[in-house]
Amino acid sequence: MKKIIIILFLVLFPIKVFALETSATSSILMDQDSHRILYADNIHKVRGVASISKIMTAILACESGKLDDVITINESINSAYGSGIYIKVGEELTLRDLVYGLMLRSGNDAASAIADYVGGDIDKFVEMMNNKAKEIGMKNSKFNNPSGLDDNGGNLSTAYDMALLMSYAMKNKEFKTITGTKVYKLKTNMNYYSWINKNKLLNSYKYTTGGKTGFTDVAKRTLVTTATKDNLNLVAVTLNDGNDFIDHKNLFEYGFSKYKNYSILESGIINIYDENYYGKSEFYINNSFSYPLLETEQSSIKLKFLIEKKEDIKSNEEIGNVEVFIGDKKIYEDILFIREKENDKAGFFTKLRSLFK
Repeated sequence: MKKIIIILFLVLFPIKVFALETSATSSILMDQDSHRILYADNIHKVRGVASISKIMTAILACESGKLDDVITINESINSAYGSGIYIKVGEELTLRDLVYGLMLRSGNDAASAIADYVGGDIDKFVEMMNNKAKEIGMKNSKFNNPSGLDDNGGNLSTAYDMALLMSYAMKNKEFKTITGTKVYKLKTNMNYYSWINKNKLLNSYKYTTGGKTGFTDVAKRTLVTTATKDNLNLVAVTLNDGNDFIDHKNLFEYGFSKYKNYSILESGIINIYDENYYGKSEFYINNSFSYPLLETEQSSIKLKFLIEKKEDIKSNEEIGNVEVFIGDKKIYEDILFIREKENDKAGFFTKLRSLFK
């Protein structure tokens, strides 16, 4: 079948840049929405990740549909050790409360209670963690427990995989609210709690939207944080970094300074210059697409439309594709649809009257 091929070049505007390095063994700065890597150092090295593993535990809880369920803590909590929120057997909390304790205070007891309730038991929950990792595209990760402790070899992942996980989790409204909370207060049938988030960037860097800290003797300091500025949503991950909070702030400043987010495609009707085969029809796409760009890339963005040439068409059928390139590298592709143009039923006087409403 014959196709119409049309290529359009976009003209964008420059922004400032500066250089960066971190103290981490592995580090990454990623755009949450497009997953574009803005900064990378040893991002696929597999190593222990400690309590940033709890991001996976939290998102599984948030997706369970059980956040409002009231849980009575059972005796399995007695086996939890390390950092905790110090809940007791017989104490009643909602699953949401436990996720707050998990994310703000890194409670290993909260992780155990969540895994037991959501998974039925810890082994089944760990299986859920690994299945979700595969679904997200975390190809170099293995979870052995819900907390991130070094038991059974600990939880292994990479800076890249953890950035993918956090980008995925931040799409969940409940998770995003919890991870971005500075203080959470709770009264149960046995105690009163006031949990302060361990993520110091929430108070020291105004663009911060969330994150999770981590530490074990094997993994050392690990940190995942997110920040948003000027419609650019970034996630930073550092593994084995004794200067992590400062490095994360510098990573974000680097990203916000060096990149600008551009709306390249908007959902709805799309006008294709020089297309005249389908004169009585209009094209549209269902998804918007934005992408962070460097100054040096802004003159090399092009759109390529691949349109099937048919004699008869049905309204709202797929008619081809639109592809987005930076130079010769394709960064995005979407389906192009076609439909007949709507008739303008409003007459001259109808339009005239509308001007005075």
